[in-house]
Amino acid sequence: MRMPPFRVLSPKSLDEALTMSRELSESGEEFDWVAGGTDLLPNYKWHINVKRHVISLSSIAELREISEESIGAMVSINELAEHESTHPVLAKAADSIASVMIRRSGTVGGNICLDTRCYWINQSETWRESIDWCHKCDCGTGADCRVIPNQNTLCVATYQADLAPVLMCLGATIHLASPKGKRSMSLCDFFKLDGMTRNVLEPGEMVTHITLPEDASDWSGDYQKLRQRESWDFPEAGVAVLWKGDEGDGPSNLRVATTGLESIPSLHSEEAKGALENWSGVETVEILSESIRKAVKPVQNTWFSPSYRRKMVKVLTKRACRKLLVS
Repeated sequence: MRMPPFRVLSPKSLDEALTMSRELSESGEEFDWVAGGTDLLPNYKWHINVKRHVISLSSIAELREISEESIGAMVSINELAEHESTHPVLAKAADSIASVMIRRSGTVGGNICLDTRCYWINQSETWRESIDWCHKCDCGTGADCRVIPNQNTLCVATYQADLAPVLMCLGATIHLASPKGKRSMSLCDFFKLDGMTRNVLEPGEMVTHITLPEDASDWSGDYQKLRQRESWDFPEAGVAVLWKGDEGDGPSNLRVATTGLESIPSLHSEEAKGALENWSGVETVEILSESIRKAVKPVQNTWFSPSYRRKMVKVLTKRACRKLLVS
C-alpha cells in the first residue's frame, strides 16, 4: 500500500509539542500524535483516518523516564518488559505483545491509546469502499455499523491492547497534557465505551506518563491471553488477576480486569468483591471465572467467535488464579 502524504513535526520538548498542537488546532488543521508508530503507520497505509500532520514524540526525553512508580509514555514496550523496576505481572503482559521488533518500537502510551480494531475497517480502502463503508469509516458517509446492523450511533470496534488490564488492577493513574494544562485520573476513567471515541483525550491532548501507587509491589498475580499466533496477534481475550495477601484464608484484596472483548478494557470490581466475601478456594475461583464469563460481551468482529472468546475468558481467569490456589 502507498503511504498517503503527511507532514511530520519533531518537537524536542513537551512544551514545544504542545505549542505545535495549539497552533495546528487554532488554524483548523487536524493532526495525530505518533509514538512508536507500530499501529498508526499501518493504519495510514490502509488509508484509515489519515491526518495531514503528524507530531512525533520520539525526541522528547522527558517522556522516556521509567521508575518503579512512574512510566513515561514513550518508554518502549521492550524496555518495560525488561526493566528491573517493572512489576512482574506488567512485565509479563508487556513481553506478550507482538514480536520483539514491535516491542522495541511500540510504546507504553501508544499501547494504552491503541485504536480499536474491527475486521470491517482494518482493511484496505478499496475493500472498505466495496462494502459501502462502515460506521467507523473515514469517508463521512454516515454508514451503518456492519457488526450490529441498522444502527450508526455506537461503534463496537474492539480494544485489543495488553497493558491496560494489568495497570487497572494495580490502581494506575494516567497523566495528560494539552495547551490548556495538565490533568490526571484513574486509568479506569480514561476509557470511553465507544469504538470511535475510545478515551477521554481532547483535541491536542496527549498522555505523558503513568504512575503507580506505593503499594503496587504488594500485589501478586498473573496475566493470561488468547491469541491466534504467538508472534504477532492482538489479544482475542486477555485476563489480569491480581491479589494482596494469602495466608491460607484467601486474599485480603482481589482485582480482575479484561481486554480484547469490548470497546474498552474492563475492571470487574463487583465480581471480585463477591469472590472475596465468600472465599473458599477452588470453588470460589470457579464461581469467579463463571461470573467474568457472563460479564463480558464480545461481538463478531475479530478472528475468534464471541462464544469461543467468552468460554476462553473463564479458562484464562482460572489459569490466572493458579498461583493464588498454591498453598
